[in-house]
Amino acid sequence: MPFLLRLELPDIPGSLGRVASAIGEAGADIEAIQVVQKTSAGTVVDDVLLELQPGKMPDSVVSACSALDDVRVLWISRYAAGGNLFLDLEMVEEITVEPEHAFERMLSLMPVTFRVDWAVRARRGLDGVVTVVDSTEAAPETVEWVEIDSPARIDSDDENQVLCAIPSHDELIVVGRRGGPEFLDSEIARMDHLVGLTRSIHRTHTAKGTPPSGWVAD
Repeated sequence: MPFLLRLELPDIPGSLGRVASAIGEAGADIEAIQVVQKTSAGTVVDDVLLELQPGKMPDSVVSACSALDDVRVLWISRYAAGGNLFLDLEMVEEITVEPEHAFERMLSLMPVTFRVDWAVRARRGLDGVVTVVDSTEAAPETVEWVEIDSPARIDSDDENQVLCAIPSHDELIVVGRRGGPEFLDSEIARMDHLVGLTRSIHRTHTAKGTPPSGWVAD
């Protein structure tokens, strides 16, 4: 099974090459790499999808990377979402294929796009009752409503889980990770952008309306 490694390294030529060499020597093959965030301190945070060779343990990869100067391992865990990293643009393409189901498709793609364990779309009625409109596999049956005007990290009753929420008009998108890592500012901004884009795609489709049955374009 693949593993996902998140690490911070200097944003200078040669840094990624040193990391790649160390990972290879530790007994793992790199399947994909995605830049998650660049910092003002001159470092970059990367997600690295790994395939461990038979008999090798993730601890060996962590030790090899940690031994490099100015390289910090932030997190490593099994990654069950397939053999590649799903990019934001791929998510947008998937959403636009069926704009009438834009919200459902967006939510289903949240885990693989942002490496979260689950996602929930909740709505609060005028009576204050919070209803889960849609959710992914492994999501909780209920979520607590939080009053926020912009995307933010939110507290969790489970100390082994980190949460983030994105407000969307009368709805709230909540995503969770078990065991971390904490959500980066860049990840939160990307989620906010994609939620807003999904709403725009759905609104545009709704405004155009659905052609009558049997309608054929000229």
